[in-house]
Amino acid sequence: MAARQLWFRSRAAWAFIALRYVPALAILNTGWEIAQLPLYTLWEEGSLPSIAYAVLHCTLGDVAIGTLALVFALIASRARAVETWRWRQVALFLVIPAVVYTVFSEWMNTVARAGWEYSALMPVVRFLGLEIGLSPLLQWVIIPPVALRLAWPEASRGLRAAPFSPGCSPCQGGNNEEISVQHVKSRKNQCHTAEDLE
Repeated sequence: MAARQLWFRSRAAWAFIALRYVPALAILNTGWEIAQLPLYTLWEEGSLPSIAYAVLHCTLGDVAIGTLALVFALIASRARAVETWRWRQVALFLVIPAVVYTVFSEWMNTVARAGWEYSALMPVVRFLGLEIGLSPLLQWVIIPPVALRLAWPEASRGLRAAPFSPGCSPCQGGNNEEISVQHVKSRKNQCHTAEDLE
């Protein structure tokens, strides 16, 4: 019954997003934002406080975008309980809105508002008459799937992950006392009988 539950009604799904995916997303984006600083004129022209603020501001924005992109991906893939997620499909749907938003954001901030400017080191991609920095595009092609993989390594190996839970979730399919030793092992010790716990 739990496997049929829609993802947004699952506490395990929200726990996975908040406790695993978001921290991985934040760490990866912080590193990327710092690494790509020389690709913007801010690196040469800005003060240390302004550079630090830009990294913090952009990282928080990245986390918000990446989280909303995951929500979109789960809706688009009709996801249910975490252990039933089709990880490759989720990763694909995760990248698409993030890249689309990045194209819009880079145009808005480098052309419309001129809030920041690329340095001569930034490789650019020409798209519909626009010049979009390659680094921010690659950021959203690479980081969301990697964050998803780091958040749940079992998914990257094509395994069906056990339900995310701070503790051991109740075993399904009958009375726990009647569950065989083979079933316990097949669930990778996620569930235990009373005798095992003793």
